[in-house]
Amino acid sequence: MKKVSGLMQIGDLKIENPVILAPMAGVSDYPYRQIIREMGCELVYTEMVSSKGLVYGSKKTEVLIDYSTGEKGAIAVQLFGEDAEVMARAACLVEKRFQPDIIDINMGCPTPKIVKNGSGSALMKDPERAGEIISAVVKAVDIPVTIKIRKGWDNQHINAVEIALIGEESGARAVAVHGRTREDFYSGKADWGIIREVKEKVNIPVIGNGDIFSPEDAGKMVEFTGCNGVMIGRGARGNPWLLKRTSHYLKTGELLPEPDYRERIDMALYHLKKAVDYFGPEMGIPKMRKHLAWYIKGMPSSNKIKERINRLDNCEAIEKTLREYLVSLGEKG
Repeated sequence: MKKVSGLMQIGDLKIENPVILAPMAGVSDYPYRQIIREMGCELVYTEMVSSKGLVYGSKKTEVLIDYSTGEKGAIAVQLFGEDAEVMARAACLVEKRFQPDIIDINMGCPTPKIVKNGSGSALMKDPERAGEIISAVVKAVDIPVTIKIRKGWDNQHINAVEIALIGEESGARAVAVHGRTREDFYSGKADWGIIREVKEKVNIPVIGNGDIFSPEDAGKMVEFTGCNGVMIGRGARGNPWLLKRTSHYLKTGELLPEPDYRERIDMALYHLKKAVDYFGPEMGIPKMRKHLAWYIKGMPSSNKIKERINRLDNCEAIEKTLREYLVSLGEKG
């Protein structure tokens, strides 16, 4: 297995552990990013943030960027939008108010509500506008600007290499490539070949994304594509250990054990506490229901427990349910 060199440089920013948590709406919020940090993840991304929401002073939008300035490690704020001027203003505002390490431009989100306005992966259809946005953001800030793209809009319009080259020419300091088209959403198998093609054509770091559900997957991606870093998205849902295990595997070739049932339940409750402490119970508990389901997915009779948890509205009842479930599995609660 080809090992990650252990250093990825994005502008002046040096990332010694290039195993990265992907930006995921409703997942990579502040409480979960804290847990990922505890797993040794050096670079994390916020959920995608509306450039218009920032410029027009939306408090809900600003919450998405919240993080502790005392955190050890780097943070990238991911912005989306279709207007170069608004994106530049938003990037400038973020840099001054929140002082992150990186501004990332979302050019990969496939959801209809994002692409219908020309944002997200819709920018893959408009290379000229994409270049204008990247250039405007680069000129507006002093910190590194990166981009996250897909393979293309659909299989008839595969242009990741073109967009990556435009990004590099426009001043982007790194590019993350998801090996699916917008039309694919998250179906089928990610095409790692397009990541390799981008890596062969650009001189900036390339971060591979798509279908990393185990440390071995990450090793295969690095071997096949030569990418400088790996970005883990859906594989990290309910599985923060994946970041730690992948980092260790890429550095040493050794596989750390997967968490057992008790560790999974303990982490689910730890995550629940963090979310409720941060968001409050009225918002935190509903937000956590999907996370709790991910933590116990694949465990015996987990669907029944998930249905039970979804009817509960307080932490004490949820903890009691999960502890009793653990005992029923022959584990100490």
